[in-house]
Amino acid sequence: MAALRWLLRRYKWLVAISALLALFTLIHFKRQPTEVKLVRRYRSNEQHANMANWPTPLAQHWRANTEQLAVLDTIIHDAQCTTCHDDIDWSHRQQRVVSAARTAWHSYARDAFGHDDYFPLSHRGSNFTHLGIGYIVADVLDTLWLMGLRDEYKMGRDFLANQVSFDQRGTVSLFESTIRILGGLLSAYHLSGETDTKLLMLADDLGSRLAKSFNTTTGIPPETATLRSDGMSFAHVCSTSESSTLQLEFRYLAHLTNNPMYKESVDRIIDVMLNAPKYDSLVPTRIDAKTGLFVGTEISLGSRGDSYYEYMLKQWLQTKQSEVDLRVEYDAAVRGIKKYLVRTSPRQGLTYVGEMVDVTGEPKFSPKMDHLVCFLAGNLALGATNGTHVRKAHLSARDRDDLVLARELGETCAHMYFDTPSGLAPEIAYFALSNETTNQILSNGDILVPPLDRHSLLRPETVESFYLLWKLTGEKKWREYGWRVFEAIERCAHGEYTSLDDVTVVPPTKRDSVESFFVAETLKYLYLLFDDGDRVPLTHYVFNTEAHPLPIFSL
Repeated sequence: MAALRWLLRRYKWLVAISALLALFTLIHFKRQPTEVKLVRRYRSNEQHANMANWPTPLAQHWRANTEQLAVLDTIIHDAQCTTCHDDIDWSHRQQRVVSAARTAWHSYARDAFGHDDYFPLSHRGSNFTHLGIGYIVADVLDTLWLMGLRDEYKMGRDFLANQVSFDQRGTVSLFESTIRILGGLLSAYHLSGETDTKLLMLADDLGSRLAKSFNTTTGIPPETATLRSDGMSFAHVCSTSESSTLQLEFRYLAHLTNNPMYKESVDRIIDVMLNAPKYDSLVPTRIDAKTGLFVGTEISLGSRGDSYYEYMLKQWLQTKQSEVDLRVEYDAAVRGIKKYLVRTSPRQGLTYVGEMVDVTGEPKFSPKMDHLVCFLAGNLALGATNGTHVRKAHLSARDRDDLVLARELGETCAHMYFDTPSGLAPEIAYFALSNETTNQILSNGDILVPPLDRHSLLRPETVESFYLLWKLTGEKKWREYGWRVFEAIERCAHGEYTSLDDVTVVPPTKRDSVESFFVAETLKYLYLLFDDGDRVPLTHYVFNTEAHPLPIFSL
């Protein structure tokens, strides 16, 4: 003790300085806001070699015009009114959606409860494996919770907890099992309070089995997963969107279980894609799992391409905007979309997103737009605002341009519904490139629908974008559009809700099938669109591509 006092006397000046430094450090860092740690990942700017053969006229360079920007200014101005009210009883319309979801669930529960596939007209179900994997129940579970259908939720939850096991033989779609089952389990676990450990255990067990598919030379998985498997998976040429639409789910699973393997596995896929040469940041719909290079001949924001762009943005949002190269890649891709894929139709002036075909040979533009592409309107609005309402968002010139394009595409997707006799959109539409008319054109306008593309699966992408545009801009027309879509569904598919054969005839013939995304996505987005509250704040959640809300978290 005497020695300690001697040291303190001898070096009291040093002790004083140390104390002052400690006090300064404490005060300084206490004043600093908590900062998100930025994560850098390698991203290549290399152009694909085939671009050397692309003719200059392919580039159209879409940009918002003065009139469109003026309309946007008016919308932003109107959004400042926080006391403006709507005379429409949206809660009544919301309950109509709840009634539709309840009817759809009870029909399924009566005819095929627990089965993975449902045939409403023949009142039966079937499974994707011998024992079934809870495909439909897991997919719709969080919708039942959000809508307050607690008895139906408990019925579905107890079935999953007590009767579903993934320890079985069989192969499943890696992509669909991830977005529908894994995403559904994780969302239901979170929304119900993160106390139902059985749901998390199921998600962890399924995730560990699906994750074995990532054991390939590049990490890019095959399109199917074996529930009981070991060793090296075999993958050759795979869907771009399916490989790049696993990340939100596995990254959140890693966060909940403290198992970094899940995140590392799906991050590796994105790293390979970020490093691969592209076409002005646009990617073909196929990728070689052996080389990690894009090899497809088509560039599309529809089937096999869509959610690559969706998840590039949403991964950045999911981890509090910390992984900067994901946002850089998303923005570069949007520039590529505007440069090559956006066109305006001749008569109606509809802005749409087409495809580029034969990109490895003599590339040319195709005016084909899948209903799937309608997700882009909402995604652009989300990217422009980062989930913040326009009255609070700080919009750059690029953000304003993206938001104008979002509104224009939302309007076009509405026309894909409202221009058909049934009021429902076809699976695929083509747009007129000239003023010529054919017998496939709708309402003497610019939308053409060949006979094989006239069916409707009651898809969610358009109402998803209506919901995002409404929440982010406050523009009332998107709610009205959503109500018109719902009324068309009720007219054409009510009762035994089913897919439809031909939206150009009234009434459309019903198919003996219905997709689980009708309840999991379409009705969920309509329910949220008509909600006067903010049940799923876009500054706190990202929706996976199957409409399962997952919380934003820090790395």
